[in-house]
Amino acid sequence: MEPGGSELVLDNYRGEADRILSPAAQRLSSVNPNILSLISLILAISAAAFFLIDWDQSLLIAALLIMASGLFDALDGKVARISSKASKRGDFVDHVIDRYSDAIILSAIALSSLCPTSFGLFAVVGVLLASYMGTQAQALGLGREYRGILGRADRLAVLVAVSLIMYIFAMANSDAVMDIFDYSLMAWMMIYFGLAGNITALQRAYMIWKSLP
Repeated sequence: MEPGGSELVLDNYRGEADRILSPAAQRLSSVNPNILSLISLILAISAAAFFLIDWDQSLLIAALLIMASGLFDALDGKVARISSKASKRGDFVDHVIDRYSDAIILSAIALSSLCPTSFGLFAVVGVLLASYMGTQAQALGLGREYRGILGRADRLAVLVAVSLIMYIFAMANSDAVMDIFDYSLMAWMMIYFGLAGNITALQRAYMIWKSLP
């Protein structure tokens, strides 16, 4: 990742995260990294399914599955580097799975009772455009662009936090944070993802434009 002041907190700590993940990656060095990527996708699909289920425990399980999906997503690249299995095909598979995971989870929330569908579509467009701009820089030979106000790690952390907060308050039978101006906390999160995603896409487009000869 290129250094810069515009990344959010978690994207600034990729190096530290790599060091924390190294012991687990060493133990998994014999595993094909693409298998870890596939597990990440399966966990993301499972999380999406729980967002669609109207059950007291569904938000807690969805949050835990997203955390597990993010862990395997972080491990696949680390294992590939440690085991000298890193390749362009592996990088391509990782990016494809990340985009499918993002789209499936956000689309599930959009189709659930947690959020108006229009808010969900706004979030999906913003997130996918931000991701596209990041990989477009790489396609132009500039290196992957991670900068912007909302990176993927930050987005997953916000999604997990909101899911857990809504679960805790639901278990306490409290509407204190469940509805804000007639919209759930999850709905406001999707508005934020849409706005921040589109801003991030424009930030990255500008950075790419400045870097081109």
